[in-house]
Order: sequence, then C-alpha cells, then structure tokens
Amino acid sequence: MTTTAITHIASLVTNDPSLRADSPLGLIQDAAVVIEGDRVVWTGESSKAPATDNTVDAGGRAAIPGFVDSHSHLVFAGDRTEEFNARMSGRAYSAGGIRTTVAATRAATDEELSANVARYLAEALRQGTTTIETKSGYGLTVEDEARALRIAARHTEEVTYLGAHIVSPDYADDPAGYVDLVTGAMLDACAPYARWVDVFCEKGAFDGDQARAVLTAGRAKGLHPRVHANQLGHGPGVQLAVELDAASADHCTHLTDADIDALAHGNTVATLLPGAEFSTRAAWPDARRILDAGATVALSTDCNPGSSFTSSMPFCIALAVRDMGMTPDEALWSATAGGAAALRRTDIGRIAPGARADLVLLDAPSHVHLAYRPGVPLVHAVWQHGERVV
Repeated sequence: MTTTAITHIASLVTNDPSLRADSPLGLIQDAAVVIEGDRVVWTGESSKAPATDNTVDAGGRAAIPGFVDSHSHLVFAGDRTEEFNARMSGRAYSAGGIRTTVAATRAATDEELSANVARYLAEALRQGTTTIETKSGYGLTVEDEARALRIAARHTEEVTYLGAHIVSPDYADDPAGYVDLVTGAMLDACAPYARWVDVFCEKGAFDGDQARAVLTAGRAKGLHPRVHANQLGHGPGVQLAVELDAASADHCTHLTDADIDALAHGNTVATLLPGAEFSTRAAWPDARRILDAGATVALSTDCNPGSSFTSSMPFCIALAVRDMGMTPDEALWSATAGGAAALRRTDIGRIAPGARADLVLLDAPSHVHLAYRPGVPLVHAVWQHGERVV
C-alpha cells in the first residue's frame, strides 16, 4: 500500500482529546496527516512528518474529520415543494405530509430510487460528508420497505428499518394491525438489509407502547434501536430510547428535566436536527441545556423531502451555533465524533492512527469558519477511505 502525507495543515482537528487538555477537538497547529491504504497511520507537526510515497501540500488550510451524518431519509421520490411553500405561508407542519412522499415512492422504479440516493450522497460528499445513515419509511408495505432497504444498502453501510414512520394509509382504520405487520412479516423481509430499527414515537405516529413493540421486535431480530423522539412535543420517546439502550434519540426538541437526566446518565446520544426546525419554523432544541447536563450530542441533517430538505452538514453547524447555543467547537465535534457515537462507531469521526482516512480540507485556516462564514462552500478537498474523492 502506498503512503500519502498531507502537510502544512494550518489547524488539524483530530477529535483526540488526549492531545489537548483544554479541547476535545485535539487541535494540532501546522500539522500533517499520513494515510496508508484506507487508514490514518500518523498525525503530528508538519515538520516531523515521516517520509511517504506521495505528498499533498494543504497550503495552510484547516483539516477536519469527514462529517458523520447519522440521520437521513434518502430513499424517496418526488418532493414536497407545495407543502413547504404553504408552511412558509403560515400553515403548521404535521406528520401527515409523509403520505405524499409514500405515494410517489411507491410509484417510482428501483432505478429511479437508486439514482436519487446516489445524487444526494454525491451532494453530501461534496460538502464533506463521508459517512451517512439512511432509512426506509416511505414505502410502508412489506415489498416497498424491503426494496428501499435493498437500495439503501447498495450505497451506505448504515441502513435503518423505519417501517414505523407513520401508520400506513392502507391501515388507517387498523393501526394495531399495522404494528403487527411492522413487527412481523415486514420486519422479517427487512432485517437482512438493515443494521438499525427506528420508530417515529410521536402524537400522530406511534405511541409509547407501539414504539416499544416495534423496537423490541427489531432488537430480537438483531437490529439495534434508534428513536425519532420528542420532536413535536413532550412524549415518551427519549425515556424509551434510554431504557432500551437506543444508540440515539433523534430530534430532542421538547425535553423535560427527567428526559435530560436520562440522556446524561445513559448511553443514548441526543441527535439534534436543526434543519428540521429551520424548515418548519419550529422551536429550536436547547443544545446548551443538554450539553451542560453532560449528555452526548450529535448533529445531523435529517435530509428528507418534507421537513429538512438539506444535505449540508456545514449549514447545520451554522444553525447549531447561531440558534441552539453551541460553540463552534461543540458543533463541529457533534457533526463528526458525535455522529460516530450515534452510530456506535469508533473508526470514523476522528483523525488519529487506526481511524478510517476520512477527512476534509477547508478553504479556511480554521474550522470556526464553518459557522463564521455560513452558506459559503468552504470544502476544498475530501478523502474517503483513504482516496481523494473531491
């Protein structure tokens, strides 16, 4: 395997807290990174970099780990422009809008759905995202949910079964029957393609008992739980997530003190999705309150056609800093190492020996520019699995 050194990095974010007692980012100034194959094998000061087969001069740019987007919904067809336009004209968002996408997704071919996933993954990659989780949830039949996961698994290793997104329109008068389907025949068909099981635990979707049934059935099939929790109001989602050792409770917009205490004392990551609040004009999650309690926070795009049609992690970082009480350092950590924690991964979200060589060079001397210069395309180059891809 050949070795490549990226040298003259103005500021390297390693996310290795052992390097700097004052910051979890483990910053190294005037740094270098050495890649061998698909792994990082050395980090340190540029002047001390070992000899390598190839050298790339970063030219005084900052380097950060590739973003880890731990929550997205990319297997869909169509969009919901009219719904967004209406909402921005004063109508409130409701979970019922998902049915529009369900109809379009069912009508799409496999090739159309796969092309859409590839398009949005490429869009995210150009913005520095090197790992992305995505879900089913817009099919809501055994056949359509299974094909969504088959398609997703061709494009990413982080695939989530979300048959319990909403009650299928086909079961509008029999939600209990739909839960039986999600925990029975649909789960049997979907489990081979997924790593995770998720449920939208919310008024208008699934209550606490229904969510528990879905998650425990998925866990019995070897899928690890995740939960859409406490987005539209207070509810049992966060408590259920912590109780079942879910990897993440996602949204976390409306939290009680007991919810925050549970997150702080459990292993469940609070994944915040500021694109959803931006696109629905909803109340912002209070990241400061969650962080100050000692809970782990991830940031993600929630890329979906209804409530957060963005694939930009830099945009979400800027929103988190501006409107959710996070510092630039906290937001970057949450968009990289935090996302890795939400996927229970230790090989991504950091730049350190042994980690996968996923990293981003910014057209800026510091990662702070991601929030300081919102909306500006700052990604200069991206390495994924040790290969330069942007």
